Amino acid sequence: MNQTSETPLLPGMKPVLELLRTDPQRIDLVFCKKGLRTRDAQDVQQLCRQSGVRFSLVDQAALDRLCREAAQQNGNDAAPLNHQGVVARLTATDFRDLADVLQAAAEAPLPLVVALDQVQDPGNVGTLCRTLYALGGAGVILPRHNSAYLGPAAHRAAAGALERLPVARVTNLAHALDEAEEAGFSIYGAGCGPDAADAFEHAMQLPAVLVLGNEDKGLRPGVAKRCGRMLRIPLARKFDSLNVAQAGAILLSLAAMRRQG
Repeated sequence: MNQTSETPLLPGMKPVLELLRTDPQRIDLVFCKKGLRTRDAQDVQQLCRQSGVRFSLVDQAALDRLCREAAQQNGNDAAPLNHQGVVARLTATDFRDLADVLQAAAEAPLPLVVALDQVQDPGNVGTLCRTLYALGGAGVILPRHNSAYLGPAAHRAAAGALERLPVARVTNLAHALDEAEEAGFSIYGAGCGPDAADAFEHAMQLPAVLVLGNEDKGLRPGVAKRCGRMLRIPLARKFDSLNVAQAGAILLSLAAMRRQG
């Protein structure tokens, strides 16, 4: 667990159960005590499964630490460790529907949406959002599972862009790309395979979705199949790679330059 005292946390069995029942979209992840077999604990995990909310089984010490951090957020360092075996990590971003993100392209100076396929680093996500917003992009799509937590680190790197860009969190990214294509978007992926086109020579046809992959593994095969064309950045010198934020910034800049030209 990589938490900070700035991460919004909600400890306690009853508060977490209530939020899972009424507004599960506000929950990013639920930490549950290992071995806890009470009816309420079972209900928490069942509601997580039904709502698509991730949960993680952790030990008592980890929950105690999270509970202390939650108390510090509320200015009460002396609060008792009353988590009852459950602490929820809340979202720090107001997520929108996929349709809202696609609709935003109609009014954006640059009708381009960025989809992030399991990008893990919050700093990379925040930096990409900052670049996308500055260049006039429309919004962001990311999968619900195995994506970076859009908490304080991502918001700091975004420098206000995450508050201004619509962000959709989807259960199945491949299906979301299918919907975007049906709505008239061209789908492009960033890659370096033999079939990838030179990004300096091939302009993206807008409106478009640009899909950027995981820092180590790139795009998953099922997501890559949805991309009508893969784009590679030709490097003038032999070099391992660019990170996802750097590669994304180059591809976004190319799209913006051609749009203005």
